[in-house]
Amino acid sequence: MRDISERELELPDSILGRLSEISSEHKEIISISLGEPDFDAPLPLIQAIKKIASDYKKNKLSHYSSTTGRTDLKELIINKLKKKNKINADLNNILVTCGSQEALFSGFLAALDPSEEVILPNPGYLGYIPAIELVNGVPLYVKLEEENNFEIDPNKIRELIDKKKTKVILINSPSNPTGNVLSKKVLEEIAEIARENDLYIFSDEAYEDLIYGKEHISIGSLNGMQDYVVSFYTFSKSYAMCGFRLGYAVGPEEIISAMAKSVHYITISPPTISQLVGIEALKLPYKYIEEMKKEYDRRRRFIVGRLNETGLKTKMPDGAFYTFSNITKVTDKSSLTFAKELLNKAKVAVIPGTEFGRFGEGFIRCSYAAKFELIEKAMDRIEKFLK
Repeated sequence: MRDISERELELPDSILGRLSEISSEHKEIISISLGEPDFDAPLPLIQAIKKIASDYKKNKLSHYSSTTGRTDLKELIINKLKKKNKINADLNNILVTCGSQEALFSGFLAALDPSEEVILPNPGYLGYIPAIELVNGVPLYVKLEEENNFEIDPNKIRELIDKKKTKVILINSPSNPTGNVLSKKVLEEIAEIARENDLYIFSDEAYEDLIYGKEHISIGSLNGMQDYVVSFYTFSKSYAMCGFRLGYAVGPEEIISAMAKSVHYITISPPTISQLVGIEALKLPYKYIEEMKKEYDRRRRFIVGRLNETGLKTKMPDGAFYTFSNITKVTDKSSLTFAKELLNKAKVAVIPGTEFGRFGEGFIRCSYAAKFELIEKAMDRIEKFLK
């Protein structure tokens, strides 16, 4: 039998894929585990898809676009960035990709040589570490403390920097899985660290529109940061367009150009039809996002209240659509064992905190991107299980 590369063999097996299979196979299981909006894309986008597809020849749906994305889409992205994120960009600063995950991966390819380092929060989004390791980079972890509302401590970043090896600081705000939104003070301190040490900042802002009562600040908008920050965005969360696989990065021309080289050999170009739908999405009134966010907020307040009532200590998240609950008051079992028991005995699927890094031990992540009535049933089952 021929060998599989050690790089691939050492990639972690994510529990998310298996949970998705189990949930689809066993209808009695309620899943509050997945990081995907339960909403369909807004109706005007569904109508636009039909119109775009009906004129497939004129729209050249069977053909590649430019590797960096369609010019008409990038022009709308530039306007959005200026108005919403306070980031000034031109066409050479934009790379449209097959979701922000591809953009992040191409960013690591462009910024890292083997054994060079990325400093990132832990617990953090489960896709970061494998992507860094796939390009033979080294992840270094800033532990997020529950007592500090899972805010990044800039002093811990300073302690990890190696002048020769460290190349990137990765931040995620609003955060998956903790729901934390980084304050302007913390962002300014991280920006100062990047300037002092000549480092890139990779800013994952996938949940930029899903913030409750706080302000989203793009670190790329801060004074003097245009040469240091690559910001990553997606249509998946704001417009419920996960299946369209459409995202984009904005940053210094030098690294965007390097990322485009990698993208050409990974996917050649983002899907033409998805880009045309993305154009329509950026033209939508904000009310469509606001309607989704209002419902997420209702669910957020409900699920946090119920989780705390059961003894699962849960801070109110300021962004995204996740809760990150401390299980140590109700069990001495590991996060993985506790999640498995919830699945097998209560028929509720959640994500063990260790999926988001070793500092996620002692926690579980629930998603309130699920119908309200399903969340209610899930909470009833968890309460009964814990009693």
